[in-house]
Amino acid sequence: MRTVTLQWIDWLVMLLYLAFVLGIGVALKRYVRTSTDFFLSGRAIPAWVTGLAFISANLGAQEVIGMGASGAKYGIATSHFYWIGAIPAMVFLGVFMMPYYYGSRARSVPEYLKLRFDEKTRALNAISFATMTVFSSGISLYAMGKLLNLLLGWQFDTSILVAAAIVLLYTYLGGLTSAIYNEVLQFFLIVFGFAPLAWLGLRDVGGWQGLTNRLAGVAVTHGFAPGAYTHSWRYMGSATANPVGVEWFGLVMGLGFVLSFGYWCTDFLVVQRAMAADSMTAARRTPLIAAFPKMLFPFLVILPGMLALVVGPHGLVPMKIDTSTGSALRDAAGRAVLDYDLATPMMLVHYFPAGLLGVGLTALMASFMSGMAGNVTAFNTVWTYDLYQSYIRPGATDRHYLAMGRFATVFGIVLSLVAAYVAVRFNNIMDLLQLVFAFVNAPLFATFALGMFWKRTTGHGAFAGLVAGTLGAGIHHGLTLPLGATIGIKGGYLGAVTAYPSELAQTFWTAIVAWVTCFVVTIAVSLATRPRPDS
Repeated sequence: MRTVTLQWIDWLVMLLYLAFVLGIGVALKRYVRTSTDFFLSGRAIPAWVTGLAFISANLGAQEVIGMGASGAKYGIATSHFYWIGAIPAMVFLGVFMMPYYYGSRARSVPEYLKLRFDEKTRALNAISFATMTVFSSGISLYAMGKLLNLLLGWQFDTSILVAAAIVLLYTYLGGLTSAIYNEVLQFFLIVFGFAPLAWLGLRDVGGWQGLTNRLAGVAVTHGFAPGAYTHSWRYMGSATANPVGVEWFGLVMGLGFVLSFGYWCTDFLVVQRAMAADSMTAARRTPLIAAFPKMLFPFLVILPGMLALVVGPHGLVPMKIDTSTGSALRDAAGRAVLDYDLATPMMLVHYFPAGLLGVGLTALMASFMSGMAGNVTAFNTVWTYDLYQSYIRPGATDRHYLAMGRFATVFGIVLSLVAAYVAVRFNNIMDLLQLVFAFVNAPLFATFALGMFWKRTTGHGAFAGLVAGTLGAGIHHGLTLPLGATIGIKGGYLGAVTAYPSELAQTFWTAIVAWVTCFVVTIAVSLATRPRPDS
């Protein structure tokens, strides 16, 4: 694959952006005097800022590149991640759950679990969440390293080290406030950087009708009906009739309920932005403000992936290369594995001229930074407040915890570098991310739902449910395997009993198993143990 030669104006655009990002960190460092300033922005950010940061923290490289990859792999059905997999849960968070979070004055989601349940439930969630953020941050790092390797010809190792250093600098200096204001900047860069891409691609293929006609051939080649890639609901009656490989119940229950509410309502990465708001009203408005632009993002990030399949005579999505042999990677059936993660970057290279290419690459860099910085700021907060202060060094000075927060930022970046190499094993980073959510967020949402709406839920029940839910996810994943996959990180390590049509279908059902297991075990153990007395 040829290396892209950037012109001086492309480099100028990217350098100006990096200078601005680092400048924000330097400028805000003077306002970070306490641990509350570093971890929660002093709870002083207005609603419109936290709202844009809320959506931008989620709009990382794993979404911009991952959703583009899913658009190429699954077609328009990927839009379900937004319209049933995000919007309802974001509204529910703003209307029902933020009063619990913000009103409790908890500094993190694990700390809220301590207030509602007990210490061991907090510890379990803090450890699992910290692990998840490291993996998620590593996925962002992998995406950025892969992008720099493809477009600039840098070695993958060098690329991820440079990318990690940039994020480290501005989060280390300005903490959450620096991350939030950079996320607002990054939101507008992503919008203006990718809007021309979808428009240029559609114009090239003859509009939506032209795209539909071309994708009909792709669908037939893969054994589906002609409209399978361009109809979001029509072929959801059977798991074998659509590219996602899941029927409507698995989609609605697995994505629309378990994964969606599990992520948007319990993941501290996004909840932290709302908790930084300057009032209860602003905190409740934060996810509601974010929901409006979220509804339009399928056109921005999914369409480029779909277009990459059919632009030109053979499409733009390249084959994934086996790093050990240098030849095309093939699945268990002997078919070439496409590198869907490169769908959006290849569209950028194909359509954008000098100058505009710099804007597009800067938008990708912005998406990477917003996603990774969001995970790192969430990690350093949970590590410092919920693990270090609670179990390792209680009673230290605020200055000490501020220093520990900055150390945790460095430590989190280092762990993310390790996680980046795990992501290399997947040909769609969004599949890996959803699998991580299935293990962590799915059982957590069952615990939260019972804890908030069933007074009888006990700490013992919550803890047992979380453990059982995660174990249930692991057992289901270990007994199943996507078609064409080999036994290992993609499942089957306990014996491949069932095969799913796709990795995403396996993940949805893993999430359902985790949620149901946690829900049932939490109720059973709560009924068998003594509830907390009314205070």
